[in-house]
Amino acid sequence: MKKIIFLFLLFGSIANANVKMPLLFSDGMVLQRNKEIPVWGWADANEKVAFHFNKQIKTVQADKNGKWMLKLSAEKAGGPFELIIIGKNKIVIKDVLVGEVWICSGQSNMEFQMYKNLNSEKEIADADYPMIRHFGVAQDLSGLPKEDLKAGKWLVANKENVRDFTAVGFFFAKKLYAELKIPIGIINTSWGGTCVETWTSREAFQKSDDFKTMIADVPTLNMDSISKLYALRMRERVEKIQGTEVSTANETTFKETEFNDKSWGELNTPSLWENQPLGDLDGVVWMRKTIILSAEDIKNKATLSLAKIDDEDITYVNGIEVGKNTQWDAKRVYEIPANVLKEGTNIIAVRIVDNSGGGGIYGDSADLKLTLGSKIIPLDGKWKYKVIVVKTSLSPNSYPSLLYNAMVNPLIPYAIEGVLWYQGEANVWRAKQYKKAFPLMITDWRTKWKQGNFPFYFVQLSTFNEFNGNSKTGSRWAELREAQLETLKLPNTGMAVTTDIGNAKDIHPTNKKDVGLRLAAIALNNVYGKKQVYSGPTFKSQEIKGNQIILTFENIGSGLSSSDNTENVKGFEIAGADKVFHSAKAIIKDNKIIVSSSEVKNPIAIHYGWADDDTEINLYNKEKFPASPFRTDNWEMITANETYKVSK
Repeated sequence: MKKIIFLFLLFGSIANANVKMPLLFSDGMVLQRNKEIPVWGWADANEKVAFHFNKQIKTVQADKNGKWMLKLSAEKAGGPFELIIIGKNKIVIKDVLVGEVWICSGQSNMEFQMYKNLNSEKEIADADYPMIRHFGVAQDLSGLPKEDLKAGKWLVANKENVRDFTAVGFFFAKKLYAELKIPIGIINTSWGGTCVETWTSREAFQKSDDFKTMIADVPTLNMDSISKLYALRMRERVEKIQGTEVSTANETTFKETEFNDKSWGELNTPSLWENQPLGDLDGVVWMRKTIILSAEDIKNKATLSLAKIDDEDITYVNGIEVGKNTQWDAKRVYEIPANVLKEGTNIIAVRIVDNSGGGGIYGDSADLKLTLGSKIIPLDGKWKYKVIVVKTSLSPNSYPSLLYNAMVNPLIPYAIEGVLWYQGEANVWRAKQYKKAFPLMITDWRTKWKQGNFPFYFVQLSTFNEFNGNSKTGSRWAELREAQLETLKLPNTGMAVTTDIGNAKDIHPTNKKDVGLRLAAIALNNVYGKKQVYSGPTFKSQEIKGNQIILTFENIGSGLSSSDNTENVKGFEIAGADKVFHSAKAIIKDNKIIVSSSEVKNPIAIHYGWADDDTEINLYNKEKFPASPFRTDNWEMITANETYKVSK
């Protein structure tokens, strides 16, 4: 027994003695040029570690906890090199390039892989770029800041590897490489469906007057403890919202026509429940819809269309199973057998299992219907719901800082040029607060990295008709776009407008190439001295003259234009003191926009593109960059009182 213990101690001490590097420092990596290069890792306490890179030789001594960091001198673009680290062991990192390094982060539209992109087969077949490298950060959660990533590796851009790269990041890198002809590294740390608060550090919230009260209620615990606390709080929160307990009791009766769902809550459908008061939830939910049919209706062939369901469903009509599916992004179309539908009351009941991310019936309202021969009965609107199972596993949005801790902190202080960000869809419910939360995160990252106000370029939300929002009912999506536009007040930021390349029926538009190119245009102009027009028109000021409002713009390039090259511009609305907006006539004249409406004699304010679905807007500059949606009033919007809350 003593011999076994001795061997364990011997080999344990050898393992502890080995110098260890973060996963970022691995074969195929790209280091940032023209800046000091932080290199860090772990060793024995007080162990001396030597570095050899290109012509540099440097040494450092680990501290009493075995941590060490040094900064290699700035290098010009080039490679491949070897990075050699020597302590009690020797590490050789091969195929190291020096060039430009950009972090790509955000939610699903940044995560969106190349194989899903428009013309993906052609783009992937052409993806032979050995000087472009992609590091994919493995998705992970942590209640405390982690020192290293869960997993991740550098991959060369070729047709075998590129299919899983971030599409936005790859097209950005490809354009930079075409212009600069130097190595480009992109570090992809993204997770679909995530809110900005999970990407922000605890310290940032603690120092913020707007969020310090919120963060005081968030425990500092390890993941096991957080998971148990979260499960308890989530169950209590859901029961409070829906007014009934979370229980599988009587579940078998929920599909029956005789079951009384009067006590159940209601969800707007189609729409993910994460974007509604039910909020972040993984588990099992029943949803029911009551419809009334005539004797003539039920004589026809019946087809039930349920748009998309995230993640899994079993669907019943009048207690009879008519279909099921486990694909979260597949449209549900189920044939209803003869004699299932009845004259009078009919019940559609759907048992939904949501494993992670978004949950519920979502997609295009036109795809949520009952077709009876040539007759279509819309099924969008309010559905009854009851949560019967709350999963105990955490999601990234369960608490703030979970993704910062696991997927950002381990990257710091890796030398970078800047950050590309595509996120906001998960924050539309509290868009006004995003005006504080998003700049807070940007400032937080810059503070943590200690590399100054590095470039931070982001994508403004594209069109997506989630809530049918507009100037009359209010638009959460328009408010979120406004919050993004106002974030440009931060130094060294840039925004790519994408109103013209979205899809009102799909929250994940497939044209990521133009998104990447628009971000690249900002970087090429601001960072790399390739002077060019890189932005569409942005609102500057308004002047009221009689029944007209005259608008002036910045970033007009060589002049204002419309998509059809006429002087008429679509998407403008005008309002008077009654705050009621009317569709307006808008004309380009002398690089200004003259807006008027016969229904508004004394105008005060303008809206442009103020809708969830702003597809029709068509103001550009002559360089074909679209104008950002905007408003000229400061009237209170529908998300004014929505704030980020932690389950208690």
